[in-house]
Parts: sequence; C-alpha cells; structure tokens
Amino acid sequence: MPKVFSPYPSDVGTSISFNQLKVELELLEVEAEKEIENAIDADSLEKLRVNLLGKKGRLSSVLGAMGNLPGPERPLVGQRANVLKKQLQGLIAERSQLLKTKLLADLVDKETIDVTAPPIGTPLGKRHPLIRTTEEIVDLFCGLGYTVAEGPEVENDHYNFSALNIPENHPARDMQDTFYLGENLLLRTHTSPVQIRYLEQNPPPVRIVSPGRVYRRDSVDSTHSPVFHQVEVLAIDENLDFSHLRGTVMAFLKAFFGDLPVRFRASYFPFTEPSAEVDVQWRGRWLEVMGCGMVDPAVLQGLGLDPDRWSGFAAGLGVERFCMVRHGIDDIRRLYTSDLRFLEQF
Repeated sequence: MPKVFSPYPSDVGTSISFNQLKVELELLEVEAEKEIENAIDADSLEKLRVNLLGKKGRLSSVLGAMGNLPGPERPLVGQRANVLKKQLQGLIAERSQLLKTKLLADLVDKETIDVTAPPIGTPLGKRHPLIRTTEEIVDLFCGLGYTVAEGPEVENDHYNFSALNIPENHPARDMQDTFYLGENLLLRTHTSPVQIRYLEQNPPPVRIVSPGRVYRRDSVDSTHSPVFHQVEVLAIDENLDFSHLRGTVMAFLKAFFGDLPVRFRASYFPFTEPSAEVDVQWRGRWLEVMGCGMVDPAVLQGLGLDPDRWSGFAAGLGVERFCMVRHGIDDIRRLYTSDLRFLEQF
C-alpha cells in the first residue's frame, strides 16, 4: 500500500516552514519515482496516479499546507510543486506505455503459432489417386522388363509431329487442337516424343515406358480435360510382331484390372501400322482403355533404323481413364478439385 504523506509533523501542530515543505516535496519526488518504476500493471499504476496527483492525493496535501506560509514563500513552493507534478505525469505516461508494450509482447509470445512444430492430430498426407495409378502402371511395365524414360513437356514440331509420321495437314496440327507457343514450340500432345528422343540416343533393342503430362485444347467436361496424363510403352527389337504386342497388352491389363474380357479393334494412328484400340468389358459395356500398334517403318527409317531388321510396337493409355475405371469415378473434374472429402476416399 503506498505511503500516505502528511505535511504536518505531529510535533509542530499546524505550523510549518518553507524548508519543511521543500524537504517534503523532495522526499515525495524520490518515493514517487520508485513507486512508479515498480508498478506492475495498468491498474496498480492508475491507483498510484490517483494517490499521487488526485484531488486528495499526496501532492495536493503539500499544496494545501501552503496556506500556513508567509505570502512571499507561497509562489516558490507552488512553482516547485507544479514542476514535480509535470515530472510525475511524464513518468506515469512513460511507465504506462512501457507496460502496454510489455503486455502486447507477452500476448504475441503466448499466441504465436510455431509453424515449425509438428502438427497434433493432423492426418498424414497420401499420394493423389492419379499419382498412385501412374506408379502402379509404370511398376507393372517395369516388371515386364521396361525402363522408365522421360522428356520435356514443351516440345518442337519435329519431335511432336514430323518424326512420328504426322503430316502437316493432319488434324492434330490444327490450332484448335494444340497449344502452340510460337517459334515452332508447343505443349506436347502425347508422350510419344520421348520415344523419338530416346531412340536418337540409344540404339535398339530398347524397351521403355514413358509417363507424363500432356496437353490438348479439349473443352472441359466429365470425360475431357485440356491437361491430362499418359503412359506410353515402346519396344524395338528383331523379329517382334503383333503377337508380342497382344501378349504384352493382355498381361498388363490382366494385372491391372483382373480377369475382364478384352477385345482389339482395328484403328488408325499415323505412327503405327497396323493399329488397334483396346477395350475392356466394364459394368456390362465395352470401354476403350488404350491404343496400340506396330511401329510404322517410316518412323524407323526417319531414325536411321533398317525396318527389314528392326521392328517394334507401341501402346499408350490415359491415366485418368484407368483411374476412373479402377475407382468408379464418374467425372474427370473430380480429380482436379483438391476436395479433401473426395480425395480422402483413396
């Protein structure tokens, strides 16, 4: 409890001198400075302010005793008291600001979130279903002796079209079907350019699987997206024929889907001849899952390979289609919404 100051010593009655009041003001200054410095919070500082500077405060008691002084001495005591009052008000304001700053710092320390701390009760992340499907497809082909090969997503006209026997008037080269970047560059429309790049650096025999993202100017709907993922396989060796292609595709589809009916339908692709599309019977209907064919001799000749000695086959599939069939997903857009309620099912 702050000391209650009385300017009237008990042994002098109601008389007091100028020197006594001066001493009392000096003592009040020293005591008040210590008490202000030791105030621990805003409430205690406010009580101290009232005790020191209020109408019934300690400084007012000193000023009240000036009535016992001779007239010429009163202004001197009043002047000294006013200086002390301003001094104490300044000290109280500084202490108040310091206490506010300290309180804010304490709140920041208490409420700050440590983003480096390990989470509590947060579920662990899992691979996206598209990534898991891609990894499973690639693992199956690696189990058949294939090696993974990758290439750039920004390609030039040669690798994306010309080297794959796609002529200039082919619909795939239309501006409405392909994302062109200018200066003969484009976003690849398939992962087949990886096969050409690989064969330029690696003479046959080769067996590669090339997964990756591809781009086409498709309108977004339940089965189409301008960005999707492909996995393509290529095998070049001596004496390969369509029976090897069929056996590889059948072994892969059985490993991925199980014992489902499979059929091959004749089709056309610029870089394979003969070509076929492959369907599986899923939920009572035939569903196309991949395209394949024997590598066109013109593609081999463009790479400097003798088509009389070397032959090969290629096959490609859309990862989104395999993922949707595997998990019964009815809309491709669900795979790109980042909706945890959907993704947590996998």
